[in-house]
Amino acid sequence: MALVYLRELDNDTRFAIWKIEETAEELLNRLQLDEQEKSVLERFSKGKRTLHWLASRVLLRCLLKTDGFISCPSDENGKPYLPNYPYQISFTHSYDYAGLIMSQRGPCGIDLEIVKDKVLRIQEKFMKPNELAFIQNNNVEQLYACWCAKEAVYKLQGNKGVSFLENMTILPFQYKPQGVMTLILRKDSIEKSFQVYYEKFQDYMLGYVVD
Repeated sequence: MALVYLRELDNDTRFAIWKIEETAEELLNRLQLDEQEKSVLERFSKGKRTLHWLASRVLLRCLLKTDGFISCPSDENGKPYLPNYPYQISFTHSYDYAGLIMSQRGPCGIDLEIVKDKVLRIQEKFMKPNELAFIQNNNVEQLYACWCAKEAVYKLQGNKGVSFLENMTILPFQYKPQGVMTLILRKDSIEKSFQVYYEKFQDYMLGYVVD
């Protein structure tokens, strides 16, 4: 496994992206799993999903600088957490990469997506008309920045009942290869604003946020 990106956002928050070059067996040999984790792993079909899960757990051990067992269960909404460490975490993966953000400041979220034109076919499923109005000339990269922002906030808040289309609104922003946007989350009677950072990473788009 090769570290391709490591960034310290502040004294309390950092994220990393790794390129997956090992086999599932090689990754598994670097882990210590409890029975619950072994059960989760057995439910996956062989292939990328298994590699993504294993690589993200190896990456977690690398950032925490330990070869020992790390308890990393998921709550009732599927959000991973660390009962024995003072960090909140979020995983992401796409094709040959796995990513992780961890923070002592509060809940966090991260998303990595390979950039493809297919996003043009689904843009109206996750973007409101007033959001699409500020997209510059069907800019595929800008659309992916918006998708990654919404996915990162979705992971941060950890509630399965939140909709990209209905509950999240991105305020107009001028797209650059690296930047920040404001996302408003409205759910029931709660309204909250997030500053979500995005950047182009090779052929991918990356979005991340910390509460």
